[in-house]
Amino acid sequence: MLAAQDKPKAEGAPERRIVPDIVRQHAEQAAFFWAQRDTLMESDPPDVDVVASVDRRLEANLDGLRIAGPAAWPYILAAYDDFPEKGELFLYGWMGIEQTDGRRVAEAVEFGRQGGDDARGLIGALAWHEPTTIAPLVRDWIGAPDAFKRFLGVSACLGHNVDPRQMLVRLVRDPDARVRATSLHLAGKLKRADLVEELRAALNDADEKSRFWAAWALTELGSGDLASPELRKVAVGGGADAMTALRAVIKAEPDKDVRGWMGGLLKTPENAPLAVRGAGMLGDRTLLHWLIHQMRTPALAVPAGAAFLELFPEARLEDSLFSVEPAVLGDAFATYFEDNPPYLPVADRVKDWARGL
Repeated sequence: MLAAQDKPKAEGAPERRIVPDIVRQHAEQAAFFWAQRDTLMESDPPDVDVVASVDRRLEANLDGLRIAGPAAWPYILAAYDDFPEKGELFLYGWMGIEQTDGRRVAEAVEFGRQGGDDARGLIGALAWHEPTTIAPLVRDWIGAPDAFKRFLGVSACLGHNVDPRQMLVRLVRDPDARVRATSLHLAGKLKRADLVEELRAALNDADEKSRFWAAWALTELGSGDLASPELRKVAVGGGADAMTALRAVIKAEPDKDVRGWMGGLLKTPENAPLAVRGAGMLGDRTLLHWLIHQMRTPALAVPAGAAFLELFPEARLEDSLFSVEPAVLGDAFATYFEDNPPYLPVADRVKDWARGL
């Protein structure tokens, strides 16, 4: 690790007077808040008000680093050296881009290439900056021989909803599976109807992620009839994309068909949680009392709580509706979760709350 006295000053940068402990704190807090934000956005469903609060604190710390300028680099280097995780990679990449420091950006790219989190931090840094700021990098990367740079380039387009136009035709056929999957996702997000045939062909891709994003994109383009089998398979599979697939199935298929499918899922213990969670995606508030009933079953309480919050986001303001206390939740929950339950809805309290609707 770099010792404090060995950390170099940024080359060619003017000397700035800083308070070292404050700048160190800005660096550590910025990395922490971005990692927290990223994790919160993965929640089901995410609490957008909490995320907005974290964003404000993150931006305040980034402002402190902007003011420190190149003098902040020793603390950014130390943060990554001590804890090379997604938040620290975000910070490294963000500062390199902020300072238009090609050497540091190149280092961040290599760190992202070596990391095991799919370069989330670096992609997050690209998303945090304005499109005009990162445009030169994206133009260079998106057509590069290096597959990882192409992946970063198309990921930046996805994060900013930017259309690479004719380049996307080539990217959805890219030899690299990660580039291909991200490009198919982008085609759906942009609703590129000219790529429908490419998306249909990608339903037979050897790569699972590419098949999934092709199916998702077809749903966005109104061709869900072609995509539904793949989306249902991914939803039932329970992987990282299961909730996105479930939401796409609900969007793609007639309400009657979706409810019939969910009714079938409810008949098997392994699939019942998926059906309960999907109920919250239907937008039907009349399901509340049915959801309260599901909350009384330990195996279904987590998806029932998530479905409830999606249908009734205002319930987040009521702290008493959820608990982690076995004594509050009941013996069945204490046994099922081995005395360590997650944050779960308390059915009786939700029922009392519902009377006021």
